[in-house]
Amino acid sequence: MTTGPLDRETFIAKLREIGGRAYHDKHPFHVAMNEGRLSPGALRGWVANRFYYQSNIPIKDAAILSNCPLREVRRVWIHRIVDHDGSSENEGGIEAWLRLGEACGLSRNELLENRHLLPGVRFAVDAYVNFARVQPWPVAIASSLTELFAPDLMATRLAGFEKFYTWIDSSGLDYFRRRVTQARCDSDEALAITLERCNRRELQDAAIRALEFKCDILWSMLDAIHHAYAGANR
Repeated sequence: MTTGPLDRETFIAKLREIGGRAYHDKHPFHVAMNEGRLSPGALRGWVANRFYYQSNIPIKDAAILSNCPLREVRRVWIHRIVDHDGSSENEGGIEAWLRLGEACGLSRNELLENRHLLPGVRFAVDAYVNFARVQPWPVAIASSLTELFAPDLMATRLAGFEKFYTWIDSSGLDYFRRRVTQARCDSDEALAITLERCNRRELQDAAIRALEFKCDILWSMLDAIHHAYAGANR
């Protein structure tokens, strides 16, 4: 017997439950960062490796667009590429992250050339981009719903950086300041598309698995970074 689709409230509750138990804000490395327990060397390692993820976000979103036949969805989603790559009017998230790196003592070339990129982080990020390429576009969009949990994370992270890591120039934290509000808008947008387009039970189940997969990606990145830098004292 075929199981019918979940009602809207139950579907949303199942998506939010994933963040409650699996989002990477609970990872020991993230907890240590927010509590001010990271050394400058460990913090630089995180910034350098997270840059690979940041620089691949527009590639991931381009993959979603390439699979989506609906113009009305593409017109909504395409701004994410510009948000990260930037334009003549907006420097974009990648540039803001480069400035964060500079504020931490990393050169632009160190980030752009991935000199500190860990194999585990590369593997996780590449797996996420590949997921967006091969999955049905509504499922790939659902994987972006980690943004549901990002505003609170960004606010906590910003407060932690301003309190504990005063050696970082405050102007380098602009990326976090923007994402507090931008992530909320992006998550509302992705959730609306997911609720509309994942309207059969098999698609809803796939969307739930996609969000779990994305949480695993973020957690795996931190596993690699924690292993490499937890004892850093430079």
